[in-house]
Amino acid sequence: MHAAFFDMDGLLVDSEKVWLEVETDVMARLGGEWSAEHQTHLVGGSMERTVAYMLDVSGSPVSPQTLRTWMIDGMVARLSGGVRVMPGALELLEALRAEDVPVGLVTSSLKEIAEAILSFVGRDRFDVVITADDVTRTKPDPEPYLTAAARLEVSPARSVVLEDSPNGVAAGTAAGCAVVAVPSLLPIEQAPGRLVVSSLTEVTTGVLRDLVARHG
Repeated sequence: MHAAFFDMDGLLVDSEKVWLEVETDVMARLGGEWSAEHQTHLVGGSMERTVAYMLDVSGSPVSPQTLRTWMIDGMVARLSGGVRVMPGALELLEALRAEDVPVGLVTSSLKEIAEAILSFVGRDRFDVVITADDVTRTKPDPEPYLTAAARLEVSPARSVVLEDSPNGVAAGTAAGCAVVAVPSLLPIEQAPGRLVVSSLTEVTTGVLRDLVARHG
């Protein structure tokens, strides 16, 4: 196993609830209403996709840049109070580092939001961090994971991606990586080269090595 790449929102930290709170507040500011069902359309997507969708739903004349700023400011403000790390995440990170496996964080979130979360999780836990600011195409495109693999000079085929969304799983698969899926808001089916579990507490370095060996 050359490397392990972690998604952030919904996989590493329980931030999807925070996104829902901010989206609900911002939609009210736009004069519209928001629900958990709306949020499912945006799981694992980019800020640009979120902004476009919210403007379409609300019909508001607010500019995309203004809405983008509201979303970023709202997320950073809420995350300043901390965020819950998903069960098993820190234990798995520590086990990987103990075995000298390079670890990356690969997220479709913007740098400001990732930095707010990393201030609690610990930036030093990751050998590379790839955000939406580092790529031209976000998930489900494979570019984020291919970029992370290139930065670490590792083979995607000998690396594993840990994700919670269909978009993220599609990105990891398209990059040629083995994939562990821990579904959050949307279901994810089992498939070749993919392991679907209910929690990271079910995942060990041995499980990851076996998956990569079978995938390779």
